Amino acid sequence: MKKLHFFLLLLVIAFTACTEAPKQVYLFSYFKDNGQDGLHLAYSLDGYHFDALNNDSSILTPMVADDKLMRDPCIIPGPDGKFHMVWTVSWNDRGIGYASSADLINWSEQQFVPVMQDEPTALNCWAPELIYDADSAQYMIYWATTIPDRFEAGSEQGDSKYNHRMYYTTTKDFITFSPTKLLYDEDFNVIDAVIKKINGEYLMFLKDETRYPPKKHIRIAKSNSLYGGYKLATGPISPDWVEGPTVAEVDGAWVVYYDEYTRHHMGAIRSTDLENWEVINDSISFPEGTRHGTVFKADETVLSNLLEYFK
Repeated sequence: MKKLHFFLLLLVIAFTACTEAPKQVYLFSYFKDNGQDGLHLAYSLDGYHFDALNNDSSILTPMVADDKLMRDPCIIPGPDGKFHMVWTVSWNDRGIGYASSADLINWSEQQFVPVMQDEPTALNCWAPELIYDADSAQYMIYWATTIPDRFEAGSEQGDSKYNHRMYYTTTKDFITFSPTKLLYDEDFNVIDAVIKKINGEYLMFLKDETRYPPKKHIRIAKSNSLYGGYKLATGPISPDWVEGPTVAEVDGAWVVYYDEYTRHHMGAIRSTDLENWEVINDSISFPEGTRHGTVFKADETVLSNLLEYFK
């Protein structure tokens, strides 16, 4: 049955490609377990039901940093025709991983980017994300780091030694990077931010990592600038004990997928106005064991090549 489904899907994609401009499909990069086996990919034609590629085996093995992990993989398509990826390389390193690919099959040499090298006491660099700023023709990479004793607020409400804030760097070529700067601090422990530009405004979907009393939910901060000035604009929009939000527009609505890590499955919420949200867990499906990932769009031809290569 799976082979028949695969064959029919290839026929549909091939027919579409021959008769009209390629349509977009949804791809989802994720990790499993502790990220030791590397990058996993899934695909969806409707934005709700995702199937694993490569029989849910890794398609890229992590090669950088001492721990050689590939957690929280974030992939975005760039204007250069390449897919750019960053990821968490370790629980306690001061850098992140980077690689690129034209087809999500053949990848560049992996790089270790020491984004917090100028902060010798920094404990970590978690869940890096990418966004392309067309106005300045550069990429922004942003992530969560704890620097002990840097911020008093939130230090008593976090998990053990952690009291994260969001930081960023910029690059035009992934060779030279700007000095790291603070991106977001509103006096609480925060991780797993993802930024979307919607109607000319920047929305940061973030996890309030406050442990005491427990919050552990997703909120939205807004700014008129990509590079700072974010202020909380909502209360919690998700259930508690979730992380790793990633956002897509699906059929005119906004869907936020997240990792319900204490319940060991993916979850999602949906909104048409970015103010009123409904839980739609019964409407989504992901490969078993999917952890914190990123949803992104690609042409159907990209998916067709992936299906053919990993069949």
